Amino acid sequence: MGGVRTAPLWRFILPLGLGLPDTAGERELADRRGRHVPAAGAGASPGLHLGDSEPRRELRQQQEPAAALVLETLSGKPTEERKMMPEVPGLKPANPPVLPAPQKADASPAFSKMLPQRPRKHFRRGPPHLQIRAPNTDSKAGTQGDTKERAAAPGDAHQEENTQRTVISWRGAVIEPEQGTGLPLRRAEAPAKPSPLVTRMQKEPALLNERQEGVIEAFRHAWKGYRQFAWGHDELRPVSKSFSEWFGLGLTLIDALDTMWILGLKQEFEEARMWVSQKLNFKKDVDVNLFESTIRILGGLLSTYHLSGDRLFLRKAKDFGNRLMPAFMTPSKIPYSDVNIGTGVAHPPQWTSDSTVSEVTSIQLEFRELSRLTGVKKFQEAAEEVTRHVHHLSGKKDGLVPMFINTHSGSFTHLGVFTLGARADSYYEYLLKQWIQGGKQETQLLEDYLAAIEGIKTHLVRHSEPNKLTFIGELTHDRFSAKMDHLVCFLPGTLALGVHHGLPTDHMELARALMETCYQMNRQMETGLSPEIVHFNLYPPTDNLDVKVKPADRHNLLRPETVESLFYLYRTTGDRKYQDWGWEILQSFNKYTRVPSGGYTSINNVQNPHKPEPRDKMESFFLGETLKYLYLLFSDDQNLLSLDTYVFNTEAHPLPIWALS
Repeated sequence: MGGVRTAPLWRFILPLGLGLPDTAGERELADRRGRHVPAAGAGASPGLHLGDSEPRRELRQQQEPAAALVLETLSGKPTEERKMMPEVPGLKPANPPVLPAPQKADASPAFSKMLPQRPRKHFRRGPPHLQIRAPNTDSKAGTQGDTKERAAAPGDAHQEENTQRTVISWRGAVIEPEQGTGLPLRRAEAPAKPSPLVTRMQKEPALLNERQEGVIEAFRHAWKGYRQFAWGHDELRPVSKSFSEWFGLGLTLIDALDTMWILGLKQEFEEARMWVSQKLNFKKDVDVNLFESTIRILGGLLSTYHLSGDRLFLRKAKDFGNRLMPAFMTPSKIPYSDVNIGTGVAHPPQWTSDSTVSEVTSIQLEFRELSRLTGVKKFQEAAEEVTRHVHHLSGKKDGLVPMFINTHSGSFTHLGVFTLGARADSYYEYLLKQWIQGGKQETQLLEDYLAAIEGIKTHLVRHSEPNKLTFIGELTHDRFSAKMDHLVCFLPGTLALGVHHGLPTDHMELARALMETCYQMNRQMETGLSPEIVHFNLYPPTDNLDVKVKPADRHNLLRPETVESLFYLYRTTGDRKYQDWGWEILQSFNKYTRVPSGGYTSINNVQNPHKPEPRDKMESFFLGETLKYLYLLFSDDQNLLSLDTYVFNTEAHPLPIWALS
């Protein structure tokens, strides 16, 4: 492989009893959910000039935001329009609005009694209106996964394109849910007649506003660098015009597939699809991180299957899911962090037998959906056993969980340390999202989520001086630290999503307050981009600023969490200021991280606009998440990946919400 990753974070953690790592070396290795991240690449060349962008016009008049989702079970009753949807030979459900859910042993019809009841203005049971620019292609193209490929992807990172393209079925088809079955893990069948909606989508390009066009331009610029200098490799190094490897599986390409589909980038998608068909091979003697590969690769393939209807992606997802299963073969059934997808040997890191809590509890959406689509129950059963185990563990504090869990004993370790940052954050996110994914029937998930939010409000919420910004700190053996990772900025969006689905309205008050804080974490920096970590002032400072940033924490990795939450806040409130804030951040990315030859780079110093110090690395999540959420934020179409229809995994890959049988 072309790149070497540095030693993972665990090598730097001292023996038990210490709190969160806070040194430059440790933080540089901590990705957004306790991930093993490569060290910074070579610095920028002396002559590097980062591009700028011009402000664009305001968006057209906003649409009325969708009202909160009603609490009763989603209906699977087909509309007349959906009855007319075409069936494409060789394909299964593409872009289903609601799907049959697996039967749950712990499902309770009384779950809605736990929730506050409130009226709703609108509730759409029909198909999501994916406004994707689509050519009018023959439906036979939908079977291209089973026919001979004729187009070639770029064969070398430094060669120009010389390809023929295979036209694929570019459809936003909505598939009717299967009716009247009580069996779990069943697949929906396609209606037989064409839909006027799909016909219109295939002939008429979506109307895009200028901000969405700005996102498309940014994506194409990023893709240009990846395609020319890193094609088929994991990550682009845009400054040195080279690449780095993590798993050697084309990570950026797979992570970006559904983004290209949503943005309507047909040519780019076709070429990437060809690479997946011809070059993506999971039979490799390579270790992958279970969590990272699940959310990026498995999640990306499943999402792209749902949006495109192309069975190639489902076949690849099933193959990859099978290769991840040895990770669950531990004494406690808490999975190891790493698994070799070629040999089937799973193991923890050499220096510990622990896994991080966020890693083992943030793979459930993907494994559950893989079981539902394939009918193979082992994926769902393995992932849900972890959830049930963690539910019963001692060592929590009012719903808050420690960061580490032992794969042999199955017990929490490093007790007394609580954070919503790296190594714990997406545990809370997936409690809510699994509940939503499963049709709101699994009350255990809801109970754990609600308890955790109360624990957060009790133990971690504070207000800064002098401007009283609401922030989330950390707790180490009952000692509070006013430190907040940028990663924590996922929380405003998660809270808003919960309120949209009927949870207490006071969660929205906290969401709004935290969203303001996350925006200020960007705005108060000279580049307009948030650092990795800030410390809030609990006492009036001399400089009248609420935040201070340590030199080791000044880097920005092109992270998505702030714009992710802006998307949710705009969707749930309709307040256009969240779109404006997102536009400011995109402009800052263009000004300080854009590399002229193609691609965007993480930077070392958000406080120095004259010397931001490019790190020569473009994370896959910049294309998979950051730009996707910006595009959705700038859209005023509430039905573009509706929150009533899809739930996004922690890598921003949309998966369908299940309907009840």
